Amino acid sequence: MSTTITSRTKASAEQATERPAKVSFKAQMLAAREDAIVRAVNRLLAEKGFDLMTVDEVAADVGIAKASLYKHFPSKEDLAAAAMVRVVELAQAFLAGLPADAEPLQQLKAMVRWMLNLQLAGEMPSLPHQNSSLRTTLVNNKAYLDGLVRISDQIGAWIERAQKAGSLDPSLPPIVVLYTLYARACDSVLEFLRASGLYSDEEIVELVIRTCFDGLNARQDR
Repeated sequence: MSTTITSRTKASAEQATERPAKVSFKAQMLAAREDAIVRAVNRLLAEKGFDLMTVDEVAADVGIAKASLYKHFPSKEDLAAAAMVRVVELAQAFLAGLPADAEPLQQLKAMVRWMLNLQLAGEMPSLPHQNSSLRTTLVNNKAYLDGLVRISDQIGAWIERAQKAGSLDPSLPPIVVLYTLYARACDSVLEFLRASGLYSDEEIVELVIRTCFDGLNARQDR
């Protein structure tokens, strides 16, 4: 009998250990509010950029008082940094979901296509200027920097493999290719082409992908 009770007690203890801690309703509400704030900041950064975005606009978009907003994020820079961290996390999740056995060039194209679609959807924050106060905040944000390093390492490895395979120009320094691909995240040509009304969003993405990877020179093998 004692052995049975001991076994049941041990099993119950193991189940209790494995069961995730219950999150309080208050904590859930705070998390939901922070998520709504970050999403609002993300949209405003994509629409206006950091310099033109105001804390008042963020509070109004979420439907809370500015004082309540400051309880979550103490400054405009912290608001924007949270949005940038969210994009980095989304990028990491996207990269992790790509097929591991795909050709490196296809991996790179998929990443750029994702960035372009995010921009067209109005969800890609405008990158801060070099002398921006946001830049200083991001440099000191460990979550942002660590995520960006992991993304850069992954993309850099694909670039080097694509160069070795001959699908990318091996004479180009990999860091130049990396920054060129990153620049597509804030490529103004998307909005110019959309404003022309000549192409669908899908066509715009594929045209930018084509010019990015194939260049503008006429190919002799066509």
